[in-house]
Parts: sequence; C-alpha cells; structure tokens
Amino acid sequence: MRHFQIATAVVVLSLLGLGGNLGFDSGVGDLGHHGFMRGLASISIFGPESAQALDFFGDSSEGKSGTHAERETFWRSESEIPETQPIGIPTSFADLAERVAPAVVSIQTSGIVATNQRVFPPGFFGGSPFHQPSMPQERHTSGEGSGFVISPDGYIVTNNHVVADMDEIIVRFLDGTELEAEIVGRDPKTDIALLKVDPGQNALDTIALGDSEIVRPGDWVVAIGNPFGLAHTVTAGIVSAKNRRDVMDPKLYEDFIQTDAAINPGNSGGPLIDLHGRVIGINTAIRSGANTIGFSVPINQAKQILPQLRAEGHVTRGWLGVSIQNVTNEIADHFQLDEASGALVSQVLPNTPAEKGGIKTGDIIIEFNGEAINRWNDLPIVVANTPVDTKAKVVVIREGKHKSFRIQIGRLDDPDQVVSHTPEKNDGAEALGLRAQNLTDELAQELGLEEAQGVIVTEVAPGGPAAEAGIRRGDIIIELDRQNINSVGDLANVLNDSKDKKKILVLVRRGANTLFVPLKRAG
Repeated sequence: MRHFQIATAVVVLSLLGLGGNLGFDSGVGDLGHHGFMRGLASISIFGPESAQALDFFGDSSEGKSGTHAERETFWRSESEIPETQPIGIPTSFADLAERVAPAVVSIQTSGIVATNQRVFPPGFFGGSPFHQPSMPQERHTSGEGSGFVISPDGYIVTNNHVVADMDEIIVRFLDGTELEAEIVGRDPKTDIALLKVDPGQNALDTIALGDSEIVRPGDWVVAIGNPFGLAHTVTAGIVSAKNRRDVMDPKLYEDFIQTDAAINPGNSGGPLIDLHGRVIGINTAIRSGANTIGFSVPINQAKQILPQLRAEGHVTRGWLGVSIQNVTNEIADHFQLDEASGALVSQVLPNTPAEKGGIKTGDIIIEFNGEAINRWNDLPIVVANTPVDTKAKVVVIREGKHKSFRIQIGRLDDPDQVVSHTPEKNDGAEALGLRAQNLTDELAQELGLEEAQGVIVTEVAPGGPAAEAGIRRGDIIIELDRQNINSVGDLANVLNDSKDKKKILVLVRRGANTLFVPLKRAG
C-alpha cells in the first residue's frame, strides 16, 4: 500500500480525523492511507475546458467559448528568454537561482474550518457509536506553501490545496515584502490556483513559463520553495519520469513529472525550473518515506487552464458520462483481445453523451478524437482537453470488432462528480466461493439503489475463487459471462451454461461504481 504526503507545511490547531493517500496541507507526516484496486479502479470522464478566449488586459474575444481559440497570455513567455547555454552546468546552480529567486514567493495562510465533534463519549446513547449526535465546531488552521509570479501586475501561481478554504493569504517576497493575496480562481482537479496581489506602482519580477512537453527524463531541474518555512530553499536533481498517473487520486487529472530534486512540506506550489530558468512544473506532492520522489504538475497543463481561471475563476469541463476501468491481462483474455490496452466501459450513465452517442457497457475505448487510449487513465485527460460540444470520434472494440461513434461532448455541471475509474438456494454460486440472495425492492431501497437489478453477495469464502478475484460481501452481481443477472436462479443458470469455461467475467456494482472482475473457477 502506497503512502503519500502533500508537500505543504500546515499547522492545524485542533484534532481532526483526516485520511487519504496524500496528506493535504500537513507538515506533521503522513495523514493516512487508502488503497485502490489498480486493475479495477474506475475513474470519471470529465472533459475539457471550454473557456472564452479573453484578452486579459481588458477586452474579450466574443464567440470563442468552447474552442481552442488562440488566447492572449498574461504571463511571461519562454520566447522572451534568449537562447543561451544552460546555466550552472556542471558545477553550480547559483546564477540560475539568483536570477529566478525574486519571482518565487512564500505563502502563509490561515482560516477557520468547520468540523463535527461528538459531545458525548462513545456508547453514551447505546447502540452503534456511529449514530451519536455531534455538534459543529470551528477550528483555526494555518499553513505554508510556495508560489511564483507570472506577470508584473501581480498574478501568482500555486497549488489549490495550499489556499483552498483559507480566509487570509499572505505572500512574502525575497526582499521581505509582504502583500495580501486574493484567490482569482482554483481548479481542484489539477490542484492549481491563481492568486493576485496589488504591487502598486512597482512591477514585480516574473519567471517565464516553459514547455513541459519537451522535457525528458534525465534533464537537470531546480526546485525553489518554502519547505518547513525555510524560504527560498534551492534544491536540484533530474527529471526521473514523465506522465506519472495513479499517484494521488483517480478523480484528479494526473500527468505528473517525477523528480528526485528534494521537495518537502512547504514546497507545494513552488516552481520546478529547467536550466534556462523556465518553469516546467508546479511542485505538488512527495511520496512519504522516499526523500527522492517528488511530483510536479506539468506547466503545459497549467497553461491550458490559467486563462479560464483568470477570466471565470473556475474551469468548465466537458462530460462523457461513463465509468471505466483498466484492461488487465485477464480481462483482455476474456474479451479475446490481442493486447491488454484501452479503457473498459463498466457503466454508461443514463441520459449522457455516451448513452446518446451509442456507447455500451462492455465496450473497450481504444481511441478518442485521434489519440490512442492505452490505459484507462489516458481517457480523462484527452476528454478534458476537448472543448464542450465538440463532436468527438470515439473508437471502441465491441464483440471483437472495431466500431466508431461521433459523440457530442457535454458539460460537467458537478465538479465533484465521479464517473468511475464494483439466504436462498445458491446452487453453483458456492462453487465460486460465494453466497448470494435476490435483491428485493426493499433491500434496493435500503441500499440507495434506483432499481433492484442483480443479486447481492452475502458471504465470500476466504481463499475461494471469488475472494481471490476481489469480490466482496455486499457487492451486487449484475452480469455474469456478459449475461444479465436478476435473480439467484439466473446466476445458477449462467454458471451451468458456462461450466466448461475456466474463466468468467463478472460485472459487479460496488457502492456508486460498477466494475468488471475476471474470475477463475476452482479446479
């Protein structure tokens, strides 16, 4: 199980119960962990920005909403830097650090957060301790992070988790000057925030935004930030890898640059710089217990959304409306694929662009608008880069044949929506190492389900085929061997019809998600 820690130092002046692979705004170590079934993880497909193309110095370009119309940038361009030999090779990074340091800032934040706290000790009211009354409490929270100035008039880039829900944000510059900042826009999906300070009559020093696409593993990089409150700390290393995903949360649009330049709590939001002095990443997270593994948001990802954050304060994205999961070797074998690649559709939500466009559960998406989909987590990013209302070409494998669809991308209204990356006679079900019962209308209502489709798993035998495949008590089996299951009798019949198959594919609903589970028969 992997443990991560967000690179932000925060002092929380209360006892809060927090969890997650990554500790947000914490300087006190790992705040917990959670596991994902990597081969079965589902992810929501939210699509693109559809920002209006705006002149950020006052004029708007009307009629360009939802397109990739060319936007006038408000940050310093890499083209303004003369093409010279990289600075600082091989003996020193001092000249580089001295040149860019005035544009790097330390960020101090404070705010009041609401929490629920039990007034009475567990068991005071009898029964389950989870149903005891609680009272809202307010706690003071403070934190630290980093950022960098991208325009002379005071726009600053940092991480969303550095400033989210904070009431006061103070930015401190290299010369000790402190200015209060306001949040212009935030994007939790990419963990990027845009701040603004008022420099008065003084033009601020800026740092140029580079091109993260041309960065290669092995390139030298420098990180500057505010680790543990130690302002303008300079560290150096190399790019260890690119396109790192499955690092933080499958609900996020992850495409990280991995680096071994030392990144610590408080570095969050600071720049990762190439040897020409250009920002190629925003330092975001570190892996707990591994001092040489840090992650940065590629600057090209930031450049795609900064204009919209500046103009609208948030990012409008498109929506496909499917749940997907990775195609493992076992699943590829079941679908008789030549290779384990693509994104397997485990659910198509009703009244969505995907349903209207003809996508079905069990389709394997291998191409989206001309871009190959090799893994499930390739799809969210390419959809995110597709403007709303675009008629995107989607290629799927269905029953061994390639099929193409034109799907008009919708607009995501709920930014937190997840389109995911789940005793009667049992007859043959026991051979799978599980027991199941019919899903009645009353039970479906109790579980919060819209319809009583499938059978619910009531028991899983340890070490049995179902347990080995990852099926859990409480899972609802809705398909077996690509056949709909509406009763325990259906389950027994399909098992009998497929008795010669050593492997069968099970579609289960787990909470709000659905996922395919390849299952090997015993014997």
